[in-house]
Amino acid sequence: MTRVDFYVLGAAVADPVATVCKLCDKAAAQGQKVYVRAPPDQQVALDGALWSTRQGSFIAHETWSGQAIAAPQPAVLMGEAEPPDTHLDVLVNLGTDIPAWFGRFERVLELVSGDAAQRAASRVRFKAYRDKGFPLQTHEL
Repeated sequence: MTRVDFYVLGAAVADPVATVCKLCDKAAAQGQKVYVRAPPDQQVALDGALWSTRQGSFIAHETWSGQAIAAPQPAVLMGEAEPPDTHLDVLVNLGTDIPAWFGRFERVLELVSGDAAQRAASRVRFKAYRDKGFPLQTHEL
């Protein structure tokens, strides 16, 4: 069953994009394939950040639009549509809703920012996952 982790970004976390990069880096280091579901503007920000996550290194990634993925496959794919079957370990959901296909993943990571509207939307998603019986964990950052 899919495990869902909520990462609550506290006041000390100035850059949510950096948090996503750290989560992707950690998953990729463990050999997991990551799909980041994000709107186009966030994909652009993530694209730049993933190229410079750590000094002298980057996280291999690609924006996915439903086309075939070039070999070798990157550790991280970003997009809005349903992902390919090659990247079903970790879903980082930056959308405002729960995608119908989230259950295909081993883990779902949800970020909760300090914005009141985003916190309210996150509570709705938390309740929906809980009501469906998915195991939940919360991490305060």
